[in-house]
Amino acid sequence: QVQLVESGGGLVQAGGSLRLSCAASGRTFSSYVMGWFRQAPGKEREFVAAISWSGGSTYYADSVKGRFTISRDNAKNTVYLQMNSLKPEDTAVYYCAARVLGMVVTPHYDYWGQGTQVTVSS
Repeated sequence: QVQLVESGGGLVQAGGSLRLSCAASGRTFSSYVMGWFRQAPGKEREFVAAISWSGGSTYYADSVKGRFTISRDNAKNTVYLQMNSLKPEDTAVYYCAARVLGMVVTPHYDYWGQGTQVTVSS
């Protein structure tokens, strides 16, 4: 069982930056693929980024590629999402998620956090 708690969301102007953190409980964090998803009002939850258990492989949605960076610190049981050059269309609730088997871009993850709001003003 893994419990995930996101933090770092907030209100930022377009062009600004935020860093989201997701702290995980449990001693097996390093064995999970970690992902970030987001959900805007009235829209489906969409994939943002994922990182392999070792951090050696990452994958991004086209909409955030070159602007967002996912990373992890297995010693701290934490995954991060550095978001630069933010746009109003990045406004959403951001969720981190953990998955036992393989990196996927669909919301088929085993554990989810409660989400953190990111609002980008124009």
